[in-house]
Amino acid sequence: MHTTRRRGLAAAAATTAVLALTACGSSDPEAAGEPETPSEPVPLTMTVWTADEVQLALFQSIADAYVAENPDLVSEVTFEAIPFDDYTTSLTTRLAGGNAPDLAWILESYAPEFVQSGALVDVGPVLEGTEGYAYDDLLDSSLALWQQDGGLFAYPFSNSPFAMFVNTDQVEAAGQDSPADLVADGEWTYDAARDVAAAAAEESGKQGLVVRDFDYKVWENLSTVWDGWGAAPWSEDGATCTFTDPAMVDAMTWIHDATFDDGAMPGPGTTADFFAGDAAMTITQISRASALDDSFAWDVVPLPAGPQGRQNVIGQAGIGVFAQGENPDVAADFLAWFTNPEHAEQLAQYFPPPRESLLTADLLGAANPLLSDEQLQAVVVDGIQDAVTKPAHPSFAKLQDTVRAGLDPLWTAGADVEAVLADVCTSIDPILAGS
Repeated sequence: MHTTRRRGLAAAAATTAVLALTACGSSDPEAAGEPETPSEPVPLTMTVWTADEVQLALFQSIADAYVAENPDLVSEVTFEAIPFDDYTTSLTTRLAGGNAPDLAWILESYAPEFVQSGALVDVGPVLEGTEGYAYDDLLDSSLALWQQDGGLFAYPFSNSPFAMFVNTDQVEAAGQDSPADLVADGEWTYDAARDVAAAAAEESGKQGLVVRDFDYKVWENLSTVWDGWGAAPWSEDGATCTFTDPAMVDAMTWIHDATFDDGAMPGPGTTADFFAGDAAMTITQISRASALDDSFAWDVVPLPAGPQGRQNVIGQAGIGVFAQGENPDVAADFLAWFTNPEHAEQLAQYFPPPRESLLTADLLGAANPLLSDEQLQAVVVDGIQDAVTKPAHPSFAKLQDTVRAGLDPLWTAGADVEAVLADVCTSIDPILAGS
């Protein structure tokens, strides 16, 4: 625990220091049309966190076609895979060393930090000015996190909705209504999900509802639950702690009681993999569907509704062009090529796109053969519309560890939820005030 904590704090310090160094303001690539031709073709590098050979081969095929079309601009495009757990720390270390890649994937939680620091260039003019790009096809809700002062500082290439996966064998064995029927009847709520999960856990001796990858560490994944209460960890402007707002207190009380009173959610130290049959339900991104097999009957349904209704939540990642890069105008031109309608359709096999025209069950079905058209429509197509992302903040690297430590006292039976959340606000108020 101490090692992880120190690593997290080191990452936070590194991110803050590096982005402060780049805060002199972003530079703009060519406003539209062709980029300025360099004296000789230049190499481009994009960092990514996938090591999937099939995905990397697709990236490379798109890049190689760009090189063939623009031999006077680019000599080659290289994709550098960095493990996800070390990704942001490794990326900011490169920035600190003056060794920035030309382009990079950026996780949604760190989007405000990168955008507001000036580390990224405004790629909006290039994307809008590229013939055939169809910029108006991009969903406004998908762009919001990456915009500032009228500029667009990354393209949101991946928009993966969170959904509820259900082991229907376990639910049926417990004599519970299926979540799909509850959805159809308009009764699919978090309270209903809790009751189904608790009954299934009691019957199977396994676990009920798992918020995947939470594990009492990645607290931001709980936003897939508390968004149904209309709760948030801080105000929209990022300046005020809202962990003590009634909506958040109610939501965290629900999570606490579902865990320690109802037996609907696993407690600390319990590992349960839904895809191995260890739980009746799990909240996770639709991209995890590839882990399903025929070892049990399953279904996938939208997130339940809370007191404030159902909120679509997505995990998002953007591709940005670094101002520190040697050829940001060429990199922006490549980004326009990499994400144009034709190539966005190819990338949609793995990464739900922000393009409204590509969000169809027919297209997405090719990449998700295990899911029916009805499931794809309800969970993916509809799930991206007007969605919100997990919590993000200009100082997220600092906040992540501070909030995690502050929430630790909550994860015991009999915890005083309001008092714990008040202490969380006391801990993060100085960080929010300094943002």
